[in-house]
Amino acid sequence: MYQTVELKKDGRLAEVVLNRPASMNAMDDVMMRELGDVFEALQQDEVTQVVLIRGAGGAFSAGGDIKKMVDPNNSLDIGEAMVDVSRLAKALYNLPQITIAAVHGAAAGLGFSLALGCDFIIAEEDSKLAMNFIGIGLVPDGAGHFFMKERVGTPQAKKLIWSGQVMKGKEALKIGLADEIVESGQAIAAGKAYAEKLLASPIASMIATKKILHSSKQSELDEVLRLESEMQVKMRNTKDHLEGIQAFVEKRRPSFVGE
Repeated sequence: MYQTVELKKDGRLAEVVLNRPASMNAMDDVMMRELGDVFEALQQDEVTQVVLIRGAGGAFSAGGDIKKMVDPNNSLDIGEAMVDVSRLAKALYNLPQITIAAVHGAAAGLGFSLALGCDFIIAEEDSKLAMNFIGIGLVPDGAGHFFMKERVGTPQAKKLIWSGQVMKGKEALKIGLADEIVESGQAIAAGKAYAEKLLASPIASMIATKKILHSSKQSELDEVLRLESEMQVKMRNTKDHLEGIQAFVEKRRPSFVGE
């Protein structure tokens, strides 16, 4: 049914698997659209109560597919892509289930936004988490500003976004960007164990609390998504972004000029 995402259901548990392992689950336009489709479908699911989100292969998600950004044969329209990015973020936030991110390997850029949008984040101790859009002259999207501010507050969110700091699991836990740290190779098993714990709890009341808390933030989320889309389209046309993605592909340090 999907090219880049798997949706598996087992009773009241659903797993959403990012499935581009050869690209470290980097998100191209197809995956962005399919994640939006999956999350919107789950919004109508009255049976599922827990959603576990994980990556196939060696990473959670390396973020947006930079190689496609520099491919002259790629017809990616940033405006259209941002519609799907915003759609998946909003649908994720409004899921009527408890969401768990099981992070191993890299969770960077849009991949980190996706993890931060979950209710509970389990990360392996040697995982690498980073809101590193700054490295290619872009702003966080996928509600990255909103999700990070919710967890750490505005001053800390600005510092982390501006620095593009890469954090190991324990560092993320210390500042509130992860909720549980496990040994290498254990994130998925820990995510499933936590899901079982939730399913053995009075989870209907937990989901009700989530709805109450999230409902009060809808207008702010909508505004953040609108501004992220507007600014991302603008940033995609800057000299610094073009230099950033070229330097990434050429594996060299970028030379930014502030334009």
